[in-house]
Amino acid sequence: MTKIEKLLKKLKKQKRKALSIFLTAGYPDVETTERLIIEIDKYVDLIELGVPFSDPIADGPTIQESSQKSLEKKTNLKKIFPIVKNVKIRTNIPIILMGYLNPIYRFGIKKFLEKAKKVGVDGLIIPDLTYEESTEITKLAKKYNIAFIPLISLTTPENRAKKIAESSTGFVYVTAVTGITGARKDVSNDLIPYLAMLRSKTKKPLLVGFGISKPEHIKKLKNYCDGFIVGSAVIELIRQKKSVKNFLKLLTLNL
Repeated sequence: MTKIEKLLKKLKKQKRKALSIFLTAGYPDVETTERLIIEIDKYVDLIELGVPFSDPIADGPTIQESSQKSLEKKTNLKKIFPIVKNVKIRTNIPIILMGYLNPIYRFGIKKFLEKAKKVGVDGLIIPDLTYEESTEITKLAKKYNIAFIPLISLTTPENRAKKIAESSTGFVYVTAVTGITGARKDVSNDLIPYLAMLRSKTKKPLLVGFGISKPEHIKKLKNYCDGFIVGSAVIELIRQKKSVKNFLKLLTLNL
């Protein structure tokens, strides 16, 4: 069982939902990324560290901009691994790398997972990796005890969703909207029945992301999933130099 699976099992026993926060690695700079992870440690359960990429097809304008700004400062995997290593000295919070396949493939899949394990990475999300092409990575991730976290969207057919969910060794990332990342006023009306369907197909933990940005979203969905992922809303606060901690305190009151 991976560290993330153990954590989610513990939270379920405590009848509490998980909160995962997305940060773009290197935005606005490496030092701020490290400081933020330490600062918000006690308010969140998981950290998703985004690997900046030039063509982030799943991301909306907010994360795209943060990714571009990070790339302009030459942030890449070689700079991101030390971030994980440095924060792991000071915190035990599980860290998930979320990145597109191209940088990982160029780095070398086996080399990437070996290095990830060495610095303390606990999970991996690759938004543009299809189920059919995931076999090699899921096998290697299992070898290094790094949780593989697949994505399922509202348009994924039931039978395919079940197969994808069963490939998870961490949790299933369920997108709350049909489209790209970004804070939304509300989530799709199709989401609750879709989550109910997924729950009938798998016992894997379900975390909802893409558009989750306020306490009302959590209140509406908490009975249908195991946790939430918040990204764009946090990145926007960083851009505006506003308090991330105060925002997270508000969210945790509703978990």
